[in-house]
Amino acid sequence: MTAAVVATTAIVAVVTTTGWADPYEKYYKEPIYDTLDLVGAFDPEGNPVPDGRPDNPGNVLFYKPMRTGQKTNFSINGGITASISIPLDRAHIRSCHRAAEKQVALLDATLADKRLNYEIARLKNCASLMKDGIMFHPKSPYSKICADVVLTNPPGVLPPHIHSIPTSSKTVETSGAANLTQQQSSSPASP
Repeated sequence: MTAAVVATTAIVAVVTTTGWADPYEKYYKEPIYDTLDLVGAFDPEGNPVPDGRPDNPGNVLFYKPMRTGQKTNFSINGGITASISIPLDRAHIRSCHRAAEKQVALLDATLADKRLNYEIARLKNCASLMKDGIMFHPKSPYSKICADVVLTNPPGVLPPHIHSIPTSSKTVETSGAANLTQQQSSSPASP
């Protein structure tokens, strides 16, 4: 079973956009036409009346300034872009993973070696000082440095010691009689 390696990337982006119209015109002149309608029809008495059509069509009276509503538009947009890529050749990725694992194992071994060197140096220094009778005071914050070091005799070496030999009155009498017998046997015979 092979594991698929998928690389994902997320990008957070803030984008600004500006929009405008060219040529930019704040105002334009709107023509105001003559809509006067006074004549064109007659009432029953013969007087002129409006007929519903301007008397002077297309005649511009004046130009009125009108806002165009044009403006420059600014917008700030934020977004997140995510991409997923699947490599087609996984052999290089697998070898890279193996190399990274070996590198981590090598670093762990180096760290363990340095820790071992530190602990052995601490053990030797604490033992050497203990042999010389030098120790931290028990209330010192540094006394715990050598707290787990135990000083014992090396194999085959006995510490200096004294044995007591018990004596009793019976033992003294026996040894005295043995001494007397020994003296008699060693002295020359008398005539």
